[in-house]
Amino acid sequence: MMRGSRPTRLPAPFLKRVWLDEDKVADPSLYPFCLPFLARGFELGFDRAITIIVGENGTGKSTLLEGIAALAGYDEAGGGKGYRPVDHSIAIEAMGGALGPALRASWLPKITNGWFFRAESFFSVARYLDEAAIGSGPPPDFLSHSHGEGFLRFFEERCVRQGLFIFDEPESALSPARQMTFLKLLQRIERAGHTQVIMATHSPMLMAFPGARLLGLSKYGLEPIALEDTAHFRIMREFCADPAGFVELAIED
Repeated sequence: MMRGSRPTRLPAPFLKRVWLDEDKVADPSLYPFCLPFLARGFELGFDRAITIIVGENGTGKSTLLEGIAALAGYDEAGGGKGYRPVDHSIAIEAMGGALGPALRASWLPKITNGWFFRAESFFSVARYLDEAAIGSGPPPDFLSHSHGEGFLRFFEERCVRQGLFIFDEPESALSPARQMTFLKLLQRIERAGHTQVIMATHSPMLMAFPGARLLGLSKYGLEPIALEDTAHFRIMREFCADPAGFVELAIED
């Protein structure tokens, strides 16, 4: 077995567990530690290569992913280990930088190559990588593509590498057709067994990825949930059953 950033033959997941070290929390009343799911001795285990987290806005999904990204050594505003390509002068609300130092982790082994994808910072990341490649061979030229195509190309080039990839609502950069392409990429890396994915999403299509561990985040914490029991799926099902009637009722309320 090889440790650190070197490859290992062990399959994903490499990050086995994260938990909150309450001794590292100076003031539990401050954000993000006042989030309900952090108030009861937070702990999260990973037993599959792909973990998908769902929940309403404001429950803390993004903050949790940012904290895990910071724990892995990534830029909590988006990027990979050793990179700080995001323009932090742009207002990107990333609170995981406060949560990360209070988290502890169990790895087997510690594989922290990979990337933290945030849709709102993707162009900053892509611009950095395009400029960094100047003079060192053909540039990746991610910015010559649409947002969704650039993201898919970016991820496809990296998913062949062993590592931990974290996605915060990737569907915001992807049309429904591109989401299906993304699912195919996820299937490819899951079968390869060398990549771990942690993702937060509002997309029922992405939630339905076979074999993923689906967790619902609420004020009561993180609990396993079936796709059909998510609010996202129920609303989409009602819309598909009667689009005109659904929208009419929605705007009347």
